[in-house]
Amino acid sequence: MKLADTGVTVRDTDEEDAVAGVLPRWVAMPESVEEIAAVLRACAEEDLAVVPAGGGTKLHWGAPPERCDVLLDLCCMNEVLEHASGDLVVRVQAGVTMDTLAERLASSGQELALDVPFMENTTVGGTLATATAGPRSFRYGGPRDLLIGITVVLADGTIARSGGKVVKNVAGYDLGKLFTGSYGTLGVIAEATFRLHPLPAERVWITGEVAPEDVQGLAAALAASQAEPTAVEVDWLDPRGPLTVAVLVEGATARARADALNALVEGEIGDEPPPWWGLITSDDVLIDLRCLPGQVGETLDAVRGGGLSLRGSPVTGRFHLESWGELTRDELAAAVAGLRKRVAVVTVTASPYQDIDRYGEVPGLALMRRVKDQFDPGRRMSPGRFVGGI
Repeated sequence: MKLADTGVTVRDTDEEDAVAGVLPRWVAMPESVEEIAAVLRACAEEDLAVVPAGGGTKLHWGAPPERCDVLLDLCCMNEVLEHASGDLVVRVQAGVTMDTLAERLASSGQELALDVPFMENTTVGGTLATATAGPRSFRYGGPRDLLIGITVVLADGTIARSGGKVVKNVAGYDLGKLFTGSYGTLGVIAEATFRLHPLPAERVWITGEVAPEDVQGLAAALAASQAEPTAVEVDWLDPRGPLTVAVLVEGATARARADALNALVEGEIGDEPPPWWGLITSDDVLIDLRCLPGQVGETLDAVRGGGLSLRGSPVTGRFHLESWGELTRDELAAAVAGLRKRVAVVTVTASPYQDIDRYGEVPGLALMRRVKDQFDPGRRMSPGRFVGGI
């Protein structure tokens, strides 16, 4: 096996290495960009399918791969390569965990404003590959917006760089935007360079209850307020009752601005977030739902009675739905179909039922397939994991 000739550590697999239920044959653990390239060249020679992995927190997200010969575990690529604090820029390897990076940056009074759902084992590479965004994406944007440079390794072992500290570019492509959210189907994210922000002087949360029919109007008023909230989130554990709304205000005048915003919310002001803030708790059913801010009311109405809880941002129209009771395959399929009739984008991120239609109709799918063919003509990179079986 040429994989063994690369000098990269290779081990046997166990149940925790399964990718959406599919167990790989081997796990390779490279320690550098060059070793990733060596593994992919060896896999290309033997036509082995590769799935990149970080901390394993999202291996159950996305569709099962058509085949998975090698799990490329980036746990050993865990260094902060460069932190230019004066320029508010950091360059890291893909296996760095988000909590480790946050601790390192905090010592310089800075942060990467990506408040992902679970920090402890979530890696930079996994965050980019799944395009995971938290509550503060309303103010700071998501991974694509904070990424300013990327190093990737393509299916044939070619190393390519884009953005900050460019050495080699792939002509005509913005690699950062293409690879963010691609679920490892175009290549392997090896390094990333991010734009940073200073840690805010103060953080204050406002928490209160609101009737579902009032959420859209409240969200519009909060988004337009000169008090400038950083994030607005709602939590609807039981869609038969009221919602909880929480508003984050950051900065030197956070307390005074929170007082002004509380005239709209009429809740309680505190220094700690509610316990559900920004979290994803379900390992069973997880649905990503996107709508326009002006469709929030209709979206909430569509969620009623479907056996799903809702959490997310009414100011950006980004929500996660989770099962708050045990759903059969037919019940879940019916709930998803009902949502798709009324809401623009509904993606089943995780499900115990692999035959569920995860994406529905996807505009631009033909173009996405052409991009896949350009980057991975042999279909060796996470084949079948993404939309349309890409």
